[in-house]
Amino acid sequence: MPTQAEKFERFKALHQGPGPLVMANPWDAGSAKLLASLGFEALATSSAGFAFANGTLDSRACLPREALLANAAAIAAATALPVSADLEDGFGAAPEACAETIRLAAALGLVGGSIEDATGDPAQPLYPFEHAVERVRAAAEAAAGLPFLLTARAENFLCGQPDLADTIARLQAFSAAGAQVLYAPGLPSLDAIAQVCAAVDKPVNVVMGLSGPRYSVAQLAAAGVRRVSVGGSFARAALGALMRAAREVREHGTFEYAAEALPGKVIVELMGG
Repeated sequence: MPTQAEKFERFKALHQGPGPLVMANPWDAGSAKLLASLGFEALATSSAGFAFANGTLDSRACLPREALLANAAAIAAATALPVSADLEDGFGAAPEACAETIRLAAALGLVGGSIEDATGDPAQPLYPFEHAVERVRAAAEAAAGLPFLLTARAENFLCGQPDLADTIARLQAFSAAGAQVLYAPGLPSLDAIAQVCAAVDKPVNVVMGLSGPRYSVAQLAAAGVRRVSVGGSFARAALGALMRAAREVREHGTFEYAAEALPGKVIVELMGG
């Protein structure tokens, strides 16, 4: 098993490769082992996938920091791959809360993580610009000297404020504050993605597989994207397969779904048996 420092160096290098780094998003240790077996070079946790698996909503109110970090640590320990964590908004409005979350994540063996500027408050869905920047700066200062790659997220398009100019301004400010990867989920078009990539000086992550347009890795690479993740979409796909199988049994009394189920022998091999 490589050391945390070795995983971190590998993770950094993957952002500078000939093509985009495509990261899968497991939601537990078992799904992490399965995805690692398929040749992915790095993983990222999914707060949505973790929430679904625990029968709750993907929100800070429903996902305590301790529980989310414990899940991320289990994923990091399950494979030799670098693992970056979805750290929500840093679990607190204050910059100090973001800094503490970064330190805790690094101490658990994670080599990266994201801090978003969404508040979770419908009345004020985004942190004010300067406050959002201060939160990223505190997180970057906490990560300095640690084997930890900080991603900063501008959530405009997920929070009902689809302002591309403000999104770009936030990402530029996050970069200047020390973020090493930039991320604006929910961008509405390939042109918008290309505009973001051209306007910033750090690698850009784009999420695919959720709602909205779907572009290939080749299309995203041509637009300047350096990293692609799938968010909670793999977890949703797994739940979709479960629902289809259960409906078949409940509504038709048949079990044809079993033809596409993973054989027990394969699962034993994946889980290290």
